[in-house]
Amino acid sequence: DSSVTLTAFTDADHAGCQDTHRNTSGSVQFLRERLISWSSKRQKSAAISSMKAEYIALSGCCAQILWMRLQLSDYGFGFNKIPIYHFIKEQVENGVIELYFVNTEYQLADLFSKALGRDRIEFLINKVGMRSFTPETLKQLMDEVDE
Repeated sequence: DSSVTLTAFTDADHAGCQDTHRNTSGSVQFLRERLISWSSKRQKSAAISSMKAEYIALSGCCAQILWMRLQLSDYGFGFNKIPIYHFIKEQVENGVIELYFVNTEYQLADLFSKALGRDRIEFLINKVGMRSFTPETLKQLMDEVDE
């Protein structure tokens, strides 16, 4: 079966930048259960509401997912629906994506959109399948490659 699942989480903070009061969009995308893309971007202008900030983040994440879907389709992967956690009405009505509310406790995109404490960052890094290396560990890994 060549059918695969693309899953995305997207979120935004509201006026999180202390200097500009602009919002930060964050998103993560998974192919099956594997993290394949993530993003953290300051939005171009300050949103007047958290809902607008979320919608801007959602639009960017949706564009990324639709591009990924197109690329993967060219490689022969099939899709029924793409579950993405937040999006635009038209895509939902067309059956391209499904929306689900994700409680902040399970919102993986918070890693890329909010200032978090160390414990929360480590929890989310583990959940998305990333690893955190100390500078010393990175140097050891580079030295091993050079050998």
